[in-house]
Amino acid sequence: MISQKAKYAFKALIHLARQPSGQTTQIDEIAREAGVPRKFLEHILLDLKHRGIIASRRGRSGGYAMIKQPGDVTIGAVLRAIDGPIAPLPCISRTAYQPCADCPDETACAVRRMFAGPYATQLQAFEAATLADALSGDIAPDDPGRDREFVSAGDGL
Repeated sequence: MISQKAKYAFKALIHLARQPSGQTTQIDEIAREAGVPRKFLEHILLDLKHRGIIASRRGRSGGYAMIKQPGDVTIGAVLRAIDGPIAPLPCISRTAYQPCADCPDETACAVRRMFAGPYATQLQAFEAATLADALSGDIAPDDPGRDREFVSAGDGL
């Protein structure tokens, strides 16, 4: 699962991406429209600013604005900016690789092999999907949960 902080970051970015290019939006408006607590949003916007995704402007007409095009901002980039490395194991991370301390032989590690394929598939999807896709509604046309049957607590389970 993504963190609540990452979810808030996506909400704020989608709000900013919907604004005309170069237009700044004040933090209070972003917080209100995106449903994000203002105090929490300050930290999130700073993280996104440090990663070069958004910019801030001071003054009466100041606020935050996208500096990257929505089509250039991937899910993976935002997740890394907010939550850090996204790999389930440090030994398969592409941006924060570290050998596992408890593993004497990476190539023979069954746990690593078990996660490597699914992670590669997930990473490919995260790097292909962008904010522009979210704005156009093109993300997740084959959502695995859309046909899921929901069972209530009263169904005897």
